[in-house]
Amino acid sequence: MKSSLAPDTGPDPGLSSEKQLAELEEALALELNKKRIRNLIKRIAFSMATVAAVAVLITTLWVPVLRVFGSSMTPTLYEGNVVITVKTSSLKPGDVIAFYYNNSVLVKRLIGMPGDWIDIDEEGNVYLNGELLDEPYVDQKALGECNIELPCQVPENRVFVLGDHRSVSIDSRNTSIGFIPKEQLVGRIALRIWPLSGIEKVK
Repeated sequence: MKSSLAPDTGPDPGLSSEKQLAELEEALALELNKKRIRNLIKRIAFSMATVAAVAVLITTLWVPVLRVFGSSMTPTLYEGNVVITVKTSSLKPGDVIAFYYNNSVLVKRLIGMPGDWIDIDEEGNVYLNGELLDEPYVDQKALGECNIELPCQVPENRVFVLGDHRSVSIDSRNTSIGFIPKEQLVGRIALRIWPLSGIEKVK
């Protein structure tokens, strides 16, 4: 008796090969995508690390960011203010500067350069080379914690500094700080950046 069914020829080897090839290509593409993503992540991480390192280098070497403590510079600067310091050798009397002192950084106003003569009278008036200084940044003048002999001449390679809050500031008027060696200068205070409502150039 003859059967009307078509003969069984078995699985189509061509179809199986195409499916395997497609699966292989899909797996290869997935692996390539993973590799590209890993490379992208590595590049991004390297870029971020580079930017962070450059930012730290710039902050450390050229524009140190400092936080103000104490009240010796009021009303110019208040405790908690954050300021940017510019490292420069072009400093002049009247600049607000930062300098190293006993493992700390202090902020004061530069008054006298090497060779300048400084005198301060009982009312707190400051004279630079015989000329009375106009100091609009000082609210209340005072002789303050002064135990140096006046008038005095600023030694070579040193500077004379005062805080703007003259009655409380300990500065070059007192032998505990005295004249500041130039190598201890950090730079000029250029900008207050905190609080945000008080962002301004420091004068």
